[in-house]
Amino acid sequence: MKTQCTPKFLPFQAPLRREVLASFDGGAISSDGGGLLLGQVERCTGILRQFAACFTDHRDPELIEHGVEELIAQRVYGLALGYEDLNDHDQLRYDPLLATLVGKADPRGQDRLRVRDRGKALAGKSTLNRLELTPVGADRDSRYKKITAHSRPIEDLFVELILQAYEQPPEQIVLDLDATDNPLYGEQLGRFFHGYYDSYCYLPLYIFCGEHLLYAKLRPADIDGSAGSVKQLDRIGSRIRRQWPQVRIIIRGDSGFCREPIMAWCERNGVDYILGLATNAQLKREVAGALVQARQQFEQTQQASRVFVEFQYQTLDSWSCARRVVAKAEYLAKGENPRFVTTSISADELTAAILYEQHYCARGDMENRIKEQQLYRFARRTSCATMRANQLRLWFSAIAYTLRAALRRLGLKGTELAQAQCHTIRLKLLKIGALVRVTVRKVWISLSGSFPYRDLFIRVYRNLVNTASYPLRC
Repeated sequence: MKTQCTPKFLPFQAPLRREVLASFDGGAISSDGGGLLLGQVERCTGILRQFAACFTDHRDPELIEHGVEELIAQRVYGLALGYEDLNDHDQLRYDPLLATLVGKADPRGQDRLRVRDRGKALAGKSTLNRLELTPVGADRDSRYKKITAHSRPIEDLFVELILQAYEQPPEQIVLDLDATDNPLYGEQLGRFFHGYYDSYCYLPLYIFCGEHLLYAKLRPADIDGSAGSVKQLDRIGSRIRRQWPQVRIIIRGDSGFCREPIMAWCERNGVDYILGLATNAQLKREVAGALVQARQQFEQTQQASRVFVEFQYQTLDSWSCARRVVAKAEYLAKGENPRFVTTSISADELTAAILYEQHYCARGDMENRIKEQQLYRFARRTSCATMRANQLRLWFSAIAYTLRAALRRLGLKGTELAQAQCHTIRLKLLKIGALVRVTVRKVWISLSGSFPYRDLFIRVYRNLVNTASYPLRC
């Protein structure tokens, strides 16, 4: 048998007369040079520092090499840069640029205590895994898992971060609620089969305010989609009102959140709502005339036609009072398409058409935010056996999303990527080749000279520097 040797050069074919040879001899080159911008965002906002404060470390400080904030920063930066699995960190622990972002004094890892760890500045997958699997009752006498996450402070942190994001209190905010599926492929605790999604899954509840994530909670799938909403709205609304007593709050959601407890809570607490309303026979009778009118318009123009009407409506026994309902009587090529929305906002303030088309339909943007978090911040990586561990993974993903949202809000304002989704930002701005050289006093990072978005990178950097609340030496 021939011995398989690693070649020094890898020859490639190219439409050139010159031979093309490649080798892994470039030195300490990272593919994530744009991660420096994420580090700058952290210095401006302190998101990771505040998140780390929600954990208690019961380990002996004299026996550890990776602090809680370093472990959390490593995990979150990894997610933000596109590394979804813990297994990735067995290779990332060699990356001097990521070690620089995390805050390691020696990004090369030459000061590690054990000889076998030298050259690996960061934690490996096993250490990070213990961080995720620590049970709620862990203490200093636990054997391996001693870093405890505290749920309530973490949940409160997301509300605090939006309060910190505004220099001046806004006149109005809209809280979007939605439930979605988180597919499961193992025997995780809390898994149930959901008929609508046709799979075993969790049913997480999300609350957003624009691009700001306020709440992300895993739930078993055998519950109503709105379960727990009132409790969280009361917690979030109370905290916002303490900071911004004059702000107007509007709750928005689809028909899955059109529930008497939610509407009654809003009415008691001076909160407005715009909620989808499921179609039924009584509602169809209310818009029968409008549907005939819409059909006539369609037959004349062969274009989709809409007629808006509104009326007072009360269910037989589930609603405590009559409420305003806005109906869209729409006729399409495929036939009738009526839709209904109930709201506490009066007709004098918003007409039926404006309320539906400009305000209710705007909730569709929340779907993009959920997609960003689930697909591009890997919120669906819930393969741990316990729901608590999977919830912590969801929070890591949520913090990575929040960090990226801060980059877009603070660094990308006024640029061509101001409205870009996170995978586009990662591809165009964060994935940059960078040569890292460490000297006694400095870490020198040489970014790729052929980087096509160099001017954009510099502009984002300057935006972040101008935002920072500390003097920066250049």
